[in-house]
Amino acid sequence: MEQLIALYDRVISRASALVPDALLLLVARLGIAGVFFMSGRTKVDGIIHITDSTYELFRTEYALPLVPPTIAAVAATWSEHVFSILLVLGVATRLSALALFMMTLTIEIFVYPDAWPTHLSWAAVLLPLIFRGGGAWSLDRGIARLLHPAARFAHA
Repeated sequence: MEQLIALYDRVISRASALVPDALLLLVARLGIAGVFFMSGRTKVDGIIHITDSTYELFRTEYALPLVPPTIAAVAATWSEHVFSILLVLGVATRLSALALFMMTLTIEIFVYPDAWPTHLSWAAVLLPLIFRGGGAWSLDRGIARLLHPAARFAHA
């Protein structure tokens, strides 16, 4: 049994070495950005003209307490577009992921509380981005290295 456990540990160790954290964070950024960007695209026609049906949804189905529907519609639509693009580029990754996480919590609490499995899966992708950042393959990392040359050799 000990040999089997040792073999398992060796296989896992080698497999883990093949997949860098930078790749995992890149996949997380691209995956969750796709979810929110495509949601944002359903709210507009053309490049970023918010549709009348979007405003109606925020007046009815997506109604939030304390936030007027027109403000919520504009904020949600722009957030889904801007923060998704920033995630793809890896710019302001932590802030962008936090903004989308807060949007997820808002949707879960006030709009679709029964959709917690979906929202939990979004949170599972967003939380590493909030706490670990965009990773070595992000513009955040490049900007940090330009601003702090001593960090040039820091680990991903």
